[in-house]
Amino acid sequence: MGRCSASLVVLGLMMLLCSTTTVLAETHVVGDSSGWGFSVSYDSWATGKAFAAGDTLVFKYQAGAHNAVAVSASEYRSCKVRRAADTAATATGSATLSLKKGVNYFICGVPGHCAAGMKLRAVAN
Repeated sequence: MGRCSASLVVLGLMMLLCSTTTVLAETHVVGDSSGWGFSVSYDSWATGKAFAAGDTLVFKYQAGAHNAVAVSASEYRSCKVRRAADTAATATGSATLSLKKGVNYFICGVPGHCAAGMKLRAVAN
C-alpha cells in the first residue's frame, strides 16, 4: 500500500506541475533596431520568428511620419484602410498591438507607405 500511495502522490504532483505551467507572452520590436520604416523587408524580418496569440508587437517609428494599423486581409493586399482616421501619422513615434491567434495583418496607413513596403503579416499559433 505504501508504494501505491507514493506513486499517487508523485502522479498528483506531476499533474499539478503540468496544469500550472504558463507560457508568458513575448514582446517583439518590429524591424528590431531598424524599427518600422522604409528600410526593412518585414516579410524577411518575420520569417523564422515564433509568434503566439497574446504576444505584443511594438512598432517604433519616426514621430509624425508613420503609424501602425491592424487591418483585414483585403486592406493588407490593397494597402488601403477603411477608416480615414487610420491614414494620419501619429505624434507618438510608437504603437503597441497584440496578436490574435491566426494570421494578423498590419500596415502603415499613411498614403503610399504600405505600397512602399511598410506592411507586415504575422501568423500567431
